[in-house]
Order: sequence, then C-alpha cells, then structure tokens
Amino acid sequence: MMDQIIQIDGSQGEGGGQILRTALALSIVTGRPVHLFNLRAGRRNPGLAPQHLAGVRAAAQICGAEVEGARIGSTEITFRPAGAAQAGQYTFDISRLAGQGSAGSVTLLLQTLLLPLALASGDSSLVLRGGTHVAWSPPTHYIEWILLPTLAQAGIHASIQLTAWGWYPEGGGQVEVTIKGRARLQGLDLTQRKPLRSLKGLAVACNLPSHIPQRISARANNVLRAAGLPPAVQPLRTGGASTGAGIFIGLDYENIYAGFSALGARGKPSEAVADEAVMPLINYHQQNTALDPHLPDQLLPALALAEGPSVLSTVEITRHTLTNVAVIGHFLERRITVEGKEGGPGTIRVEAS
Repeated sequence: MMDQIIQIDGSQGEGGGQILRTALALSIVTGRPVHLFNLRAGRRNPGLAPQHLAGVRAAAQICGAEVEGARIGSTEITFRPAGAAQAGQYTFDISRLAGQGSAGSVTLLLQTLLLPLALASGDSSLVLRGGTHVAWSPPTHYIEWILLPTLAQAGIHASIQLTAWGWYPEGGGQVEVTIKGRARLQGLDLTQRKPLRSLKGLAVACNLPSHIPQRISARANNVLRAAGLPPAVQPLRTGGASTGAGIFIGLDYENIYAGFSALGARGKPSEAVADEAVMPLINYHQQNTALDPHLPDQLLPALALAEGPSVLSTVEITRHTLTNVAVIGHFLERRITVEGKEGGPGTIRVEAS
C-alpha cells in the first residue's frame, strides 16, 4: 500500500549517506513515507552528520514533508512527504541547515534534490553553499562534465555553475543549478564505448602557490602523453574562502562521458595527486567497458523510473552501486540485475516496467 511506511536499515551495503539520499529522493517521487534506522551505524561518528541533516531538511522543504529525528547524531529518521516536489527558487546553505559550520558536499545535497525537482511541474533554480570539491563526494566538475550530460540522454536536463570554490574544512563554496521540470525519463543503453573525441582537465590550487597546479598538470600531461592520450590538463591558481588543491579530468567519447579526480592534502606530493587521478583513467580507457566506476549508482534512481529498459557496462561494480540497487528495490517494483562481482567489471540491467 502506498501509505505503508517503508523500513530501511541504514547499515546495509556501503552503510553511509547514499542510502539516506536515495531513500529521500524516491520517497518524494513515489509519495511513500520511509523510516530509516541504523543510519551510518558503521562509521566512526554514527548517525546524521551536518551534511546529512542538511539533506533531510532541504528534502523536506521542497515537498513539505513531516520529519521525525532530524538532528545531529540521530541514527533514525521518519520522513513523510506531503506531496510531490514543488518547483521554485531555493537557496540551501549546508552550514545554516545543519546549524553549525560545515564543508558538507553541495553535490551530494544535489543528489537528493535533482530527481524530484526534474519530475516537478515546473523549472527550478538552486543556490547551494558548502563544499564544492571535498573528499568522498563527486566534485562539481564531475557533475558538470559527466553526470549531467549523461542524465540529459535519459531526459533530465539541468546545468550547474561553480561560482565559488569550497574545500575542506572551511567550505564556503557555491554553485548555481538550474533544473528543467516535467522530465520524461528514457532508458539508456550504455554498453559499447565509441572512440574518444576529447579530453579536458584542470589542476587547481586555491590560496596556494602557483607551482602546485603547474606541477600537478605537468605530471598529469606527461603520463597522459605516454599513454597516447591528449595532454590537455590546464593549471589554474585561484582564491576563495578556503584552501585546497586537486585535479579534475573529463573524457568525452562519442557516446559516453567519464571522469576522474584527486584531491591534494598537506604533505602529499603534487605528482602523487596527478597519479591518483590519471592512473585509474588510463586503466579505464584501456578496457572495453562503458562507464567509469562512479557513474552507475548515480544514474540508477532515474533509470529505475524511466520508460523502457536500460543496460550499463562499467569498469567496476562498486558497493555504492549494489547498495543503490537494494534501496531502489524498497520503493519500486523494477527488476535490476547486476552481472559481475563487486570490485570487478560488470553489467547492470534495468528491466522494462
């Protein structure tokens, strides 16, 4: 029954915030209330961190949800949407939503909001403030270069613009997002990768000496060149409210987008930062599978709602992907099968509804 509350154990699978984000998004889309327990039970600091609390409160705001348990450290919440997501103009500051300073990821916040707002009855615009390039989350450039162009093939049309860089721990970054409503979702066949059209990349340092992005880009381009790939990573030194460095690379094949990145850290050589992004990129490029390891789990909630079947091949079946398959199954009667073992290449099939 649609009004029966869905029960989800937040410790299953990868046991992190993705379970919460996917459950909130699908709760809004389906109108089904959800009770999540054991949230982030296996983490060093279990329960809702500021980033997750901000996501709950933002999700509640776009659909007028009634929420129980929304506080820092809570290991369970109940979320009851009052209706579909309402299109509009929203500003969400993770620190303000959480009630304390945070470099929580704006891209993970967007994961919660994008699908419900794409299915809303009108267009929406978001201003999201927090961390734009932080660990354990897709950097803003991945969303811009990889995720959104791929989702456009499935019928979700959105854009993202970086207006201020935000790094851990200060945050202070900002993105502006536009989302076209009334999306008509279509299945995707992303199994065969066609030839590479272009490669682009940025080696960035914010509030740091200029030699850092220059060294990162030089190392990256040397390794790319040796692998027969375009040496197209550009150095960029910039400023902002926080300090950080990293490398962000996007690959544009004729039918596929893929991305790889790495963040700097105190004492971490610039050359190591470059290698951390480029070596997995080369490994991916030399294989025949279609998608990078980070993309399938981000596509699955939309594809599970799409008209027609989907099939994806990927260089790696991740625990995030397996976890999202399980969470989707709580909300939708859509058969999703995974062929392949965790940590290796495989194929994900979403059967026709």
